[in-house]
Parts: sequence; structure tokens; C-alpha cells
Amino acid sequence: MARRSSFGSLINQIAREHARMARLQEAQKREIQRNYERTQRETARLKTLADKEAKQRYLESRIEETEEKNKELLERNSELGRILEHTLHVDDTIQFDSLRIKEIFKSFEIPPDLKIPPKAPQFEDYLSTIKKPTALEKLIPGAEGRYQRAILEIKTKFNEDKNKYDIIIADRKIKIQKLNDTYDKEKQAFNFKVQQRNSEVDEFEKAYRNGDPDAVSSYCTMVLERSEYPEGFPQEFRIAYLPEPKELVIEYELPTKDILPKVSEYRYTKSKDSLDEKLRKATEIKEQYQDIVASICIRTIHEVFEADQNNNLLIVAFNGFVQTIDPSTGQDIRPCLISVRTTKERFSEINLSRIDKRACLRNLGAQISPRPDEMLAVKPFVEFDMVDKRFVEQSDILSDLENRPNLMDLNPFEFENLVSNLFEQIGFQAKLTRSSKDGGVDAVAFDPRPILGGKVVIQAKRYKNVVGVSAVRDLYGTMINEGANKGILVATSHYGPDAYDFSKDKPIELIDGSGLLYLLEQQGIKARIILPTD
Repeated sequence: MARRSSFGSLINQIAREHARMARLQEAQKREIQRNYERTQRETARLKTLADKEAKQRYLESRIEETEEKNKELLERNSELGRILEHTLHVDDTIQFDSLRIKEIFKSFEIPPDLKIPPKAPQFEDYLSTIKKPTALEKLIPGAEGRYQRAILEIKTKFNEDKNKYDIIIADRKIKIQKLNDTYDKEKQAFNFKVQQRNSEVDEFEKAYRNGDPDAVSSYCTMVLERSEYPEGFPQEFRIAYLPEPKELVIEYELPTKDILPKVSEYRYTKSKDSLDEKLRKATEIKEQYQDIVASICIRTIHEVFEADQNNNLLIVAFNGFVQTIDPSTGQDIRPCLISVRTTKERFSEINLSRIDKRACLRNLGAQISPRPDEMLAVKPFVEFDMVDKRFVEQSDILSDLENRPNLMDLNPFEFENLVSNLFEQIGFQAKLTRSSKDGGVDAVAFDPRPILGGKVVIQAKRYKNVVGVSAVRDLYGTMINEGANKGILVATSHYGPDAYDFSKDKPIELIDGSGLLYLLEQQGIKARIILPTD
């Protein structure tokens, strides 16, 4: 029994140990599982945190992108809104002295590798490397001979090095001389360029001061070329100058409405992760475009008048065109969106920092497109091509023009007939009146066009001098007496500033000599005007 009991105890002990080990292993497994799950949770937590931070960073970057785009919009619109204001802080006058070259040609400098010459070999330095034998050492047989042979070797070495040094020095002198010769040639060429340039500037200034047409045109061209506009503006223009009335005609290319931002605001939608555009209203774009067209016109006139330092300009005519495509035909078109003709005296009365631009232009009598965004054109006050080079002084007439009739050779009646016939060919129904009974009327015409047409009074002046305001006043009085819708004054010469001032807000059209030649040529009649010099 005792043996059986002892055996049972052993079995129980083994079973208990086995159970304990199983529990221990199970506990270890559970701990390992818990650790694994804990690690997984921590990894997931860190991933979630990282994803959250990444999403936050991404969200911040998208918000920053949106803010940057809105900032660019704001800056662009602000820049477009300051077109006129920008020039008010700039002196547009060109100082002729600034066109001269004032730069001084660089001084001659020896290159670093040639600047410091090598040190010349000194025989004493070579001799110092040999120890002279003492009186005691001289008693040693052969010591004196060895010393003399060493001196001879030193002399040979010194002479070799001295020859190399002389070659280096000679080569250095040659190189420096070549560099100096090149420098002298470059300096001479530079000085010639300076002299030539400054001489050209002197001639340019003298010609400008004397009112030379080419010099005045070139000067005004420089003024407008220096004008700074926002990015994307064409800044293309043509200039013509008429010296007798001191009139500058500017044909300026305006930007199309594509220059304007089409978006009013950018918005970021978080739920869709999209950067959305809020488009501007058509009326807002139209308003801004009208402001830009007006700003360019006023700014251009201001710049040339302000820069006029010799009183060469009394009148400025500005025509603003756009180069675009007609969407209905696909053809290139060039409509005039704004045209104004004003005198310096009248323009100088304007405080540009306080004006309403469009009101200012209306006060100047400008023709402004009511819908410039739709390219609706207006009639220019003066066609640029009407500023004809054939309208020149007698001394400038070329021999190949002699076969063309000189309008100044016509008597007053013949000239009136010519003008009357011209307007008939243009499409008017014109009747020449009798000079003795017409009270100043040369022709009464009827413009058959609906709305714009009506009765027109035409007067022709075969003048050699500038036409003053009195002739325009007479025409206006005749218009009122005749009950006419419009008056046209045609002259062989030019009009003074007072004439343009008087007619600016009245239904009066002034056609000068160059304009008359242009209209005649459009009808196939080539003529010339040679003003008498006496």
C-alpha cells in the first residue's frame, strides 16, 4: 500500500507540474499576444496620428495654395487699377544728359600672374651655400682645390638661373606690352563710341530744341517706350508729328479684355478636396476694362505733355485700337475703342489724382466705345494715315510729285467745287451755294444715313496760315442758322489749339490739309499742297 501511495503521489506531483508548466506557457502565450496586440494598437495609433498630421499638413498646403492664388488675384487687380496713378509718381521728362555715356573706361591692370615679377637671382645667395675653409682646414691637402671647384660650380649654376630669369623677364615684358596694346585699342574704340554717342545726343537735343519733326517724334517715342505697364500689355504704338500746329498723333494698341482676371475668388472645399473658382460677373469685367482703356488714354496724353520740355506739343490726338479677331467672321479686326483730341492748355487744368476717368474723357470730348469689351468701335478724330507725308513745305517737294495738282493753285471757287464733289463721292448729297448769298456757307449737304445723318454745313478754307477759332465760330453760327445737324470745316492748312477746344463738345468736324489729301486719295485723286513761303 505504501508503495502504491508513493507512486500515486509522484503521479500527482508530475500532473501538478505539468499543469503548472501548461499554465505558465499559456500565460506566456497570452502575454506575447497582449504585447503583439499592444504593439499593433500603438502602430495603428502612430499611423493614425501620422495620417492625421499628414492630412493636416496637406490641408494647410491646400489652404495656403488658395490664399496664394487669392493674393495674386488681389495684386493683379490692384496693379490694373493703378495704371494711371502709377505715372503720377514718375517724372516722364527725358534728361538729354542721361542719354550720354558717362562711364569711364577701366584702368589698365596687370594680371595677377604677371603683376609681381620673379625675384632676380643673387650670386651672394648662391655663394652663401658654400662653407669657406678655415686657416686650419686649408692645411689639409686638397681642401682649397675642392673649395675652388665648388665656387666654379656655383657660378655655373648662378649663370644658368640668371639666363632663365632674363628669359622669364623678357617674356613677361612682351606679354604686358601686348596686353597694354590691346587695352589702348579698346580704350580708343570706347572713347570713339562715347564721343560719337555724345555727339549724336547733342545733335538730337539741338534738333529737338529747334522743333525738328523727326527729333520730336523720336523724343516722344522714347517717352512712351520708357513707360512701365503691367505684364501682358502690348505697348505697341505709332507716332506722327505735325510741326505747324504742334500736334502729336498717337495710335496706341490697347490690350484686349483677356488681360483681366476671369476669377474673382478661389475657394477650397475640404469635403471634396477641390480648389473652386468663383467667376467674375460680366458687368464687373466690362467696368474694369473700360477703366483700363480710359487709364491708358489719359496716361499716354499726360506722359507726352509732361515730358514736353520745349513746348513742342500744343495738341495731342490719341486713338486707342485693339488687335483681335471678329468671332462672327474669324477675320482679323482692328477697332478703335477710344479717340480724343485735346490741347495742352486744357489738359493742364486737370488734377489727375482726383478725377473720374470716364467723366474726364467726356469733358475732353472723347469718343469712347460704350461696349469696349464687345469691340464696339468708334470713329477716330483723326485717322493716323491722314497725317500724310506729302503735306510738306515747298522745299521738301520731290520732282516725281510734280504731275499732281497743287490745291493752292485753285481759286476759291474751284477749291469749293473740289470739296463739294469730294463729299458727293463719299456719299453725301451736296449742293454748292453762291458765295455772295450764302452767309458763309460753301456747301449744304445731306447725309442719308439713318439716325446719324441729316443736314450738314460744309465750309472750305484755302488758307496758308493756321486756322483760328474765329472760322470755327462762324461755322457753328451758320449751323444754327441753317438748322444743321453737323458742321464740317475743310482747310488746306492746320488748326490751332483754340479751334479744337471750341469744337470738342460740338457736332463739328475739322479736316486739315493732310486729312483732305487722305480723303482725296481714298477717292482715287492724288494731289499735293504746297504752301507759299512768302
